[in-house]
Amino acid sequence: MDKSFCRSLWILSISFFTVLFLGTSGHASAQDGAQLFKTNCASCHSLGTNKLTGPGLEGVTKRVPPGDWINKWIKNSDALIKAGDPYAVKIFEEYNRMPMTVFTNLSDAEISAIVKYISAPPKKEEKKDGAPAAGAEAGEKEGDNFTMLLIIVTILAGLYFVLRGIKKSLESTADEKFGREPRPDYSGFAGAKLWAMSHKKHVAVIVLVLVAWGSKAGWDALAGIGIYQGYEPAQPIKFSHKIHAGENQISCVYCHAGAEKGKTAGVPSPNVCMNCHKGIQSGAQTGTEEIAKIYKALDYDPNTQKYGPNPKPIEWIRVHNLPDLAYFNHAQHVTVGKVECQKCHGPVQEMEVLKQHEMLTMGWCINCHRETEVTQFKSNPYYADLHKKFAEKFKGQKITVDKIGGIECARCHY
Repeated sequence: MDKSFCRSLWILSISFFTVLFLGTSGHASAQDGAQLFKTNCASCHSLGTNKLTGPGLEGVTKRVPPGDWINKWIKNSDALIKAGDPYAVKIFEEYNRMPMTVFTNLSDAEISAIVKYISAPPKKEEKKDGAPAAGAEAGEKEGDNFTMLLIIVTILAGLYFVLRGIKKSLESTADEKFGREPRPDYSGFAGAKLWAMSHKKHVAVIVLVLVAWGSKAGWDALAGIGIYQGYEPAQPIKFSHKIHAGENQISCVYCHAGAEKGKTAGVPSPNVCMNCHKGIQSGAQTGTEEIAKIYKALDYDPNTQKYGPNPKPIEWIRVHNLPDLAYFNHAQHVTVGKVECQKCHGPVQEMEVLKQHEMLTMGWCINCHRETEVTQFKSNPYYADLHKKFAEKFKGQKITVDKIGGIECARCHY
């Protein structure tokens, strides 16, 4: 059998076992543990030390009694409590005699996967500015995508070498049978150089494709300068919009009063925070740690409820920042245009850490002005004559912002 054919079969075998290893390695069990934790445990427990409905699970395997105690607790905590188990009774009393959910549906293998995940949860990568690059779930999805891509590339590479070996073997056999001259060997650097010299048209096409691809990649890179979509900096005080605007349904303009009255929405002063946190001194996720930073900035003593003489500003990091050459007025959009905050800022009520949701480019703004219908004409008598004029001019059409001068250069650049 031809040596090149044998070599190709060997490469395919290696590729197959590599793919098999990647597909059956410990990644699956780690993923299962993460998913099981999110489905069954995450609503009551954190992976750190923060207490939610139940205790934080960091170091839990070192705290609980040895052996299969943790399996018995997860499957039926009530049975352990009734049996008088000292540690079970202690936990029960510590958490206001609130029983833990019974998980008889979980097998010992699934519980082991959860415990393994809790013992070594994936760490969040940090951005240069200190903000988490992404949650564990995003990291897992990226890992899945990378593994799948690696598997596909490995399979395709293996098939390529096998087919190339078969082709070369058949050509060699045919040349030998019919007495033809051996074909040139294009393997190695010298072979590649020989192939390029004898296939100049192919080389020219490849070079043109690479130049076109490089130009497109360069254009995309340059076009992205100044666009910070997804920017998610870590703030000096951890503030959850999900808790405040989502769960507690606090209106955006309660804290950002400038959005209804002026150009800038503004960051609320700590005194606004104190309207609630003078009484609420512990948060659901971070306890007293983050609220204490507000007290420190105001030089406030929660025990005496008195302010000291040395308040300091909180150095918030700005998330949304248009260039100086563009003028944007919040009140014009919020009060007059009745634009919802989520239109530009995304689902803020779902964000733990605030990030820039949209691109906020000129094209994005112009597109919004072309799609947004002006409705204030009908409800405001001041614009009655103007509405009549535009209704006649654009008969049968929606009167959108661009039709009343909303995309003129001087509207935003002056």
